[in-house]
Amino acid sequence: MDLAPVVPLLKPAARLVIATVERLIRPDWRDVSKLPDGPAIVVVNHISNVDPVLVGAFLARSGHWPRFLAKDSLFDVPVLGRILTAIAQIPVHRGSVDAADALQHAVAALADGGYVVIYPEGTITSAPGLWPMKGRTGAARLAARTGAPVIPVGQWGAEKILYGKRLGLPAVLPRKLITMMVGDPIDLEGLSADQATERIMARITELVGRVRGDEPPVAYDPDK
Repeated sequence: MDLAPVVPLLKPAARLVIATVERLIRPDWRDVSKLPDGPAIVVVNHISNVDPVLVGAFLARSGHWPRFLAKDSLFDVPVLGRILTAIAQIPVHRGSVDAADALQHAVAALADGGYVVIYPEGTITSAPGLWPMKGRTGAARLAARTGAPVIPVGQWGAEKILYGKRLGLPAVLPRKLITMMVGDPIDLEGLSADQATERIMARITELVGRVRGDEPPVAYDPDK
């Protein structure tokens, strides 16, 4: 487990959190061998407020410390904000002059050989049945700038712990089956940011359909 970006004082706590998460769930990690050894942009569907903990534990246990792009308001929360900074997470200042800072931090993390995790939808999906919805172009633009491989992950099961955008106490008992399926790197060569984003979301949706054993519906566009 590579904990290099984590402040040394918090490394034992990080190991404990990851081990605890794994004991509270029934992990079903699929095709982990497709995760590259070098830098990568990991794109994942977003279905629950507990996603970052589960995805983070999955990637960390696979040997890659995840650096999430997270909304800046979380970094203003007492204690939590300092912890997020200490474990090398990246704040996103949406709609401000500092919005480009997140991209710069992500570029630096990839240059160091790290993993940057992006939810292309930008928020927890509002699509019926929690299927993936239309994505934003951040992951595509980061890939175009850095040349880092884009690795899709389809996940399912977190919604049984805390459904969608709901807040509250997570339902951890009985232990829930949490599935993460890693896909092949996505070829974005020659595509515009919008085209690349559509392909990214199509690959994620395909993985989610396989994990759920169901046929995905037509992509949901919350703007319409």
